[in-house]
Amino acid sequence: AQMAEVSQQFEAIFVRQMLAEARKSHFGGEDLLGGHGMDTFRQMQDERFADIAAERGSFGLAKMIAAQLARQIPQENT
Repeated sequence: AQMAEVSQQFEAIFVRQMLAEARKSHFGGEDLLGGHGMDTFRQMQDERFADIAAERGSFGLAKMIAAQLARQIPQENT
């Protein structure tokens, strides 16, 4: 259960990083309503999107990470 949660958190961080890098590209110049406030809003929006995407497994990264980690950790016999 902890492995799945940590994998989901990693997926959210990864998606946030992807969105942050994509936002660095400016294809049309400055926004009319741009500025620091808009940058902050977009960052918050991207963070929420990343959290939702990771919770729903939209990219499937968390599932793959958890499966890979499970193969690396020895199973305890109880």
